[in-house]
Amino acid sequence: MEDGGRAHTAIVAWACMTLCLASYVAAFSQGASLSACTDMMPRHLRVQLHSSNNNYVTVHTNMSFYFPGDKVPVTVRSTRDYMGFMLQARKVSNNEIAGTFIFLPPGSKLLTCFEGGDTVTHSDKSLKRNLSFVWKAPDQPIGDIKFL
Repeated sequence: MEDGGRAHTAIVAWACMTLCLASYVAAFSQGASLSACTDMMPRHLRVQLHSSNNNYVTVHTNMSFYFPGDKVPVTVRSTRDYMGFMLQARKVSNNEIAGTFIFLPPGSKLLTCFEGGDTVTHSDKSLKRNLSFVWKAPDQPIGDIKFL
């Protein structure tokens, strides 16, 4: 990354997506709990995790770089219905959660893991397939990010 005023950094659009997809979301039908903030692992009593070997969920953005304070559209697409999810932007350098989400689709809500609005989760157990969000970059340069 260049030193100076430019925070010209590539967004990892393909994003190591860990949506914590669940076929059955019983225990947390109104969203992930704060205990999932660090490792993004669901704490359900009965859950079938999505296998990363057969990924049917992708994250898309129309921006290949961003500047501090930019608003970045993020779309989560799936070829299958799912009920539960958790979405965060993290710094590639140290895996810390970064930025905030400022636009959410119905069936979603903000969760405060470390900073207000830094995580999005489901707010109900309705079936979901394609969701659009807007992520706001921090006001200071942070380097490359990935969406999980």
